[in-house]
Amino acid sequence: MVYFVGQDDTLIMLGDVSFGGFDNIGLFLERLICHNIHLILGNHDHHIENNRDYVQGRFLSVQHYLEVNIEGKDFVLCHYPLQSWNGLNKGVIHLHGHVHLPETRKFGNGKRLDVGVDGNGMDPYSISDIIKIMDKRLKGSDMSGDHHLDGLVGVVG
Repeated sequence: MVYFVGQDDTLIMLGDVSFGGFDNIGLFLERLICHNIHLILGNHDHHIENNRDYVQGRFLSVQHYLEVNIEGKDFVLCHYPLQSWNGLNKGVIHLHGHVHLPETRKFGNGKRLDVGVDGNGMDPYSISDIIKIMDKRLKGSDMSGDHHLDGLVGVVG
């Protein structure tokens, strides 16, 4: 399904906005009509992290990591996939980019999802679809013996 990111929507980008070089940051952002953009820094975002020509002003916020509640669900957002995150044992959802996985490999064990557009037909994910998908997934970890899962019945690391 194709989603349109509207002018008043909130867009959270999970990094690598400056992958094409500094001059392409503005060109890319000018193609978006959305004004409410938060950036989680990626490994190619050194121009933005260093605030070259005050480019951070193009975003509502710029950070490496974000914990946020959206539509009653808790999320941990990071450019990089994490094996363990705050609230993993409570069903907190971890969204990331970085790894460019195909659609068939976008899930980690538990409630972790690669939301890179390159694994989604170049379309952004809607928060409602993410919540529907992740509500069906069990809590879990890619780390064998992760003590954060102690006490959860039927969950294996």
